Amino acid sequence: MKFVKAVKEDKTAVLALYRSLVGTAFCAWTCDYPGEKDFEGDLARDGLFCLKEDDGEIVGVISIDQDEAVESLSCWSDELKPGAELSRLGVRIESQNQGIARKLLEYGMDELRSRGMKSVHFIVCKSNEKAIRSYNRLDFDVVGECEMFGEEWWCYEKRL
Repeated sequence: MKFVKAVKEDKTAVLALYRSLVGTAFCAWTCDYPGEKDFEGDLARDGLFCLKEDDGEIVGVISIDQDEAVESLSCWSDELKPGAELSRLGVRIESQNQGIARKLLEYGMDELRSRGMKSVHFIVCKSNEKAIRSYNRLDFDVVGECEMFGEEWWCYEKRL
């Protein structure tokens, strides 16, 4: 498998992956989010990455996000700025529970380091037990909590 920057030709496959996860256990996504607008925004800022099999099939995705509501949360450490948010991590259903989410996070953090970031942060829906287990294994710190988008979230941060 290889970790690559998404290209516009990946749009149909990425959106299909997003849709396939809606309604699965622990997933806070809806039929409207993430969607075409998110794909286009992530692509425009070189912030969407795919983990692809050798035949080009997408196994998982992750984004470097720029959500002002998340960035303006007061829990992020001033000492660890600049930082960036990783978001929209998704792994196709048949490839879950194989450590792929952790690989995507590690690749995403490597990309942030290469962009000069000192930290990574993200919000995780409090009901997403699978994600919480993954982030705890990677030694992320819970630095706060918030309510956004109709859900309650934990705020995670880690020095890069």
